[in-house]
Amino acid sequence: MNPATPTGVAVLIAGVNSAMLAVLAAVWLDNYREFGSTLLLGLLGFSAVLLVENLVSVAFFLSNMRTLYAMDPLVGRVVLGMSVLELLAVSLLTYATLR
Repeated sequence: MNPATPTGVAVLIAGVNSAMLAVLAAVWLDNYREFGSTLLLGLLGFSAVLLVENLVSVAFFLSNMRTLYAMDPLVGRVVLGMSVLELLAVSLLTYATLR
């Protein structure tokens, strides 16, 4: 896969999102063990679901979905746009959590 295409960039962004979500999950798990707050348990579940979503999307990008995005460039750009929005959201959440 060419990393210069919208789909290639989306795969890279999904990888970055996955790394940040893993950091968030580790921090929230540690805080949940210390404080036992249900809010932290909810945040941990949230990060786990988004992490699974990102890993599944990378798997699909690298296998079956590659041809779908190659056939319609608009789909690749839309997926890239959604990945960028998720990156922004997860970045803000990571920044606020680590502060």
